[in-house]
Amino acid sequence: MLFKNQYYYFVAGLPDFSFDSMKLPFSVEEFRGMLNETLKRDDRKFLNKYFLKYDNDNLLSLLKDRNSELNLKGRFTREEILDMVSTVKEELPLKDIKIPPYFEDYIKRWLGEENPHEGGRLWEDMLASLYMDYGMEIKNSLMSRWFELNLNIGNLLTAVYTRKYGMDVEKYIVGNNKPARTIRENAHARDFGLSHELEYFDTLLRISEEPDIYDRERRLDKFRWDWIEENTVFDYFNIEYIFAYLCKLQILERWVNLNAEEGERVFRELINNLKNETRLPDDF
Repeated sequence: MLFKNQYYYFVAGLPDFSFDSMKLPFSVEEFRGMLNETLKRDDRKFLNKYFLKYDNDNLLSLLKDRNSELNLKGRFTREEILDMVSTVKEELPLKDIKIPPYFEDYIKRWLGEENPHEGGRLWEDMLASLYMDYGMEIKNSLMSRWFELNLNIGNLLTAVYTRKYGMDVEKYIVGNNKPARTIRENAHARDFGLSHELEYFDTLLRISEEPDIYDRERRLDKFRWDWIEENTVFDYFNIEYIFAYLCKLQILERWVNLNAEEGERVFRELINNLKNETRLPDDF
């Protein structure tokens, strides 16, 4: 029988907080530092994969401009990322096992002579798609299902809003899991073919109808919070409990750092990314 690593003293010392807490026990970065000092090597490797989203941002930034400012939360340095690009450009394989395999694939596509998504939002979508597919293959059930949950949330809401405003639904769907393929194949169906495939389809559809952007995002994060709690009911001192704690801490940090006015501005900026690609009605 295989026993997972247990972190009794570490978990017992973690402060409690709720979705409606007004204060952080510590920042996500502070917690990340604590984890680096506490976790066993194999568990650290799992979380390093989760934090690759910061390296994704840095990779895309440096492909656009090698002098771009980087997100310091990323694991790879400027020199390391630029060396990856140079290596792929020379048609050599990336041999460092710490580099996720989708990096090489993405860099090859970027450097290719035929660039079907040049200059637009779709380069970000492509990287997100590769990252999500990679995340769902992580050999940790909770983490891989968390990746898939967020992929499904993003794709369903994207499908609802792009169709509402007469945009090409298929163009904005990322990832290659079954729900993503179902949406692409049923882009004109009322339920995108998902009502019997996703148990939370109706819940997300109701949330998507919330007219206030701030409240809608708040409800989405509460849905995520409840999901992570429901899926870790029997986890107490293992990496799954710690990962759940991290996910909830990220959600709390987001809302502690935002008030209603700032939240509206931030989410309007997110919507403007779509407007730059396709003109939407002003009330979107």
